[in-house]
Amino acid sequence: MSAGASGLSIPERTFDGGSRYRLRDLFTPLDTLLVSGGDPRLALDAGDRVNAYGCAASPEPEIWNFASSTASTISQFAYDRAALAREELMHRCLFDEVEIAFDARCEGMREELRGHLQLSPRVDVVFSPSGTDSQLHALFLARAVLGAPPVTIVVGADQTGSGTAHTARGRHFSSMTASGFAVRKDGAVAGLAGASVTLPLLRDGPGIAMRADTDAAVLGAIEATIAQRAPVLLQIMDSSKLGWRAPSVACLDEIARRWPRKVQVVVDACQARLGRRRLRSYLDRGYMVLITGSKFFGGPAFSGALLVPKGFSRSLDRIEGIAPGFFDYAGRCDWPVAWTALRSRFERRPNFGQWLRWEAALAEIGSYYAVPGAFRVRALAELAAGIDSMIALSPSLQPVPTATERTAGDDEEFAHATIFPFMLLRDGKPVSMAETGAVHRALRRDMNDEISGSSADREVAVQRSLIGQPVRLERQDDAPQAVLRLCVGARLVTEAWSPDTAQAKRNVQHLLDRVAHVLVKIELLLDRGAAATAPEKSAFEV
Repeated sequence: MSAGASGLSIPERTFDGGSRYRLRDLFTPLDTLLVSGGDPRLALDAGDRVNAYGCAASPEPEIWNFASSTASTISQFAYDRAALAREELMHRCLFDEVEIAFDARCEGMREELRGHLQLSPRVDVVFSPSGTDSQLHALFLARAVLGAPPVTIVVGADQTGSGTAHTARGRHFSSMTASGFAVRKDGAVAGLAGASVTLPLLRDGPGIAMRADTDAAVLGAIEATIAQRAPVLLQIMDSSKLGWRAPSVACLDEIARRWPRKVQVVVDACQARLGRRRLRSYLDRGYMVLITGSKFFGGPAFSGALLVPKGFSRSLDRIEGIAPGFFDYAGRCDWPVAWTALRSRFERRPNFGQWLRWEAALAEIGSYYAVPGAFRVRALAELAAGIDSMIALSPSLQPVPTATERTAGDDEEFAHATIFPFMLLRDGKPVSMAETGAVHRALRRDMNDEISGSSADREVAVQRSLIGQPVRLERQDDAPQAVLRLCVGARLVTEAWSPDTAQAKRNVQHLLDRVAHVLVKIELLLDRGAAATAPEKSAFEV
C-alpha cells in the first residue's frame, strides 16, 4: 500500500504484461493529466506553458477563441467536468480494480457520445489520443475487413493533418507514441506498413480554389489500384482545413457500384463540421468515420475516436495475428467492451489523459446539442454572413473560396461555412509565410507596447485571441502560400444562446464585434510591422 496526496491508503494494482497502474496516478495535478497520454504535440512550452497550438492546460477565459479548426483553450465548464470525473473515478477505484472502473467509465462515454450524435447503439466507438492515432486504428480494421493489406488513397492529402502522410502508409507519425514508446518518425509500424496514394484538393494555376476534377481523380486512383489486385482504403474528406469536402456523393455511389467489397471508405470528419444526419448516412453506408472532440466541438487537444458501423465486429473474429507495432497505439480500454476477443490481446493500459480530454469534450458536445436546433442553424448562418462580409471589406485580407457541395437536408446547420480562410496582403500581394506566422503569434499576445497610436488602437492591441493556425499551401510553379483561418466553433453557439430572442441576437452581434476587433488588430500588425516582434516559433499547423 502507498499513501496518496489525499492521505488515503491507496492500493497498487499490478496487471498482466508487466504493466503497473496505481490509483495514486489519478492524484497527479489535473493540468498535468490533461496533457498526458498523447504525443509530443501536447507538451507545454517551458516558458509560456502552452502547447504547439498556443493553448494552455487550464482555462484562459480572457483569450478570445476563433481557432477551432486547430485547437481551443479548455473552457471552465469542461475543466470542471474533467475534475469531477476524476474524483468519481477515484472513489470507484476504492471498490473496483482500476481497469474495471476505468472500463465502465469509458463505456459510459461511448454511450453518451452516441446519444449526443443520435447514433445507433450498434455503432461502435474506438477512443484514441488523437485523430492521427485513429487513422492507424482505421488502417488496422480495414485490413481485417478487406482480408489483405490495402493501399490507402488519401483525398485532400494537402489539407488533412500532417501525420496522415505517415499513418496512411502504416508508419509512425511522431518520435513518441501516446503510450510513451520512443519510435522513429516515418519508420514502419511493424506489421502495418504499406502503400498510399495522395490526391490533393488544391487546383493548379493561379489563385486558391478546389480542383474541379476530384471525382475523376478518385475514380482513376481506385481503378489503377484495383488493377494491381490490391484492395483500397479510401480516406475521403469532410471537411478539410479550409472547409472543403470531396469526393461527391455521386462519386461515392459509383465506387459502391463498381467495386463492391474491394473498397473500404473511412471519412476524415476530424473537424466534426457535418450534420448528424450526414454522419449517420456515412455509417449506414458501411463507412468508418474519424472524429475528434477537439476541433469544432472545442474540447482540449487531443481527443480522437473512430466510429465503426455495425457488423464490423464479425470481421475481427477472423484476425489471426495483430501487427506487433500496433500494440504501441492502443490499450485494452480503447476498444468497446463487446470486442472481447480483440481486447484480450492488448495490455491493460488506461490512458488517463485521453479519457479526461474526452470527458471535457463531451461537456462541450452536450452543451452544444442542448441548444435548440433552430438557433444553431440561425446563429451559424448569421455568423457566416457577418464574417464573410468583414473579410471581404478588409483591404489587407483576401478570402479563400469555401464553397463545396452542400445540401441543407444532410448538412443541417452546416449548410453554411464555419471555417473562413484568408490570405494576408500588402500592396495587393500576399505577405510572406514568415510574416503570416508572425501575425498569428502576435494575435495571442498583448501588443500594446509594440503598437503605438490612439487609445482605440491600444485597446485593440492589448486583446489576446486565437485563430486557426496558418496552413501552408504548396504551389506547383510558384512559391508556397500561407492561409489563416477564422473559425466558428460549438462553444460560440453555446455561449450565444438565450431563450430571450432579443438577448440571443445581441449575443451573436457581440461575437461579430469580437471578430471585427481581431481583424482590426491584424490590420494594425500589418501596417506597423509589429508582428515581427512576436517570439520566433513555428506557427504552422502541426
